[in-house]
Amino acid sequence: MAELPRSKVPNMGLGNVIFEFSAVGNAVKVCAIDPDTGLEVSIVGPVSASEEALRRTAMSKLRYMLDKRQPSPLKRGGVFA
Repeated sequence: MAELPRSKVPNMGLGNVIFEFSAVGNAVKVCAIDPDTGLEVSIVGPVSASEEALRRTAMSKLRYMLDKRQPSPLKRGGVFA
């Protein structure tokens, strides 16, 4: 698959992300790896899907899993005494 221009690759607030594409029959397995945490996620999509759509889907799953690992702090209103 051709390399996408940097302007079209969404980073969704992440720094560098490593992508690996593997064609398996009529499907493509995409692995996205966050080098800072070592977290790796994978998705499977049709060969007919665009590389940009596959990257975006893998990036969304990576963001979800990173957020799930470190949930945001509770939002508490009020005053601490």
